[in-house]
Amino acid sequence: MPDIRPLAMLKDYPDHHDAELVLRMYELRREPVMREARSKIRQFLPKTYDELAAITKADHPLNAAFRQTSTYWEMVFGIARHGIVHADFLAESSGEGILFYAKVKPYIDRYRQEVSPRAFRNVEWLVSESAVARDIFTQQTQRIASQLAAK
Repeated sequence: MPDIRPLAMLKDYPDHHDAELVLRMYELRREPVMREARSKIRQFLPKTYDELAAITKADHPLNAAFRQTSTYWEMVFGIARHGIVHADFLAESSGEGILFYAKVKPYIDRYRQEVSPRAFRNVEWLVSESAVARDIFTQQTQRIASQLAAK
């Protein structure tokens, strides 16, 4: 995959265009079907690769929610990756998408090998290039570890 250097990261500050895009992305998250899918995926916490792989099967009850939320967040993070919106600014309001990535990250190499080679590339880029996203990812990873330890 080519290395993409976003123009948005070259800006010192986000501008009103960034704000308009982030607000529009928030509006899309509030759409009823999307809200329901997000709610279902927030509850999903794979403990093994097999649990993650199972959700990708068409007959899994969470498959539609998984597809809708994963593609939504990849679209959103791709907007930052390609320099359309300031990455740090976007990350500040996208903790849920970063949490989703933190849930699948332990299994990502195998997932890409067996299911989709491009899966979660945009959020991976965001976490590696944005200090804000990296901090959120670290916090979310710790949160997930605590949840898994409690089970």
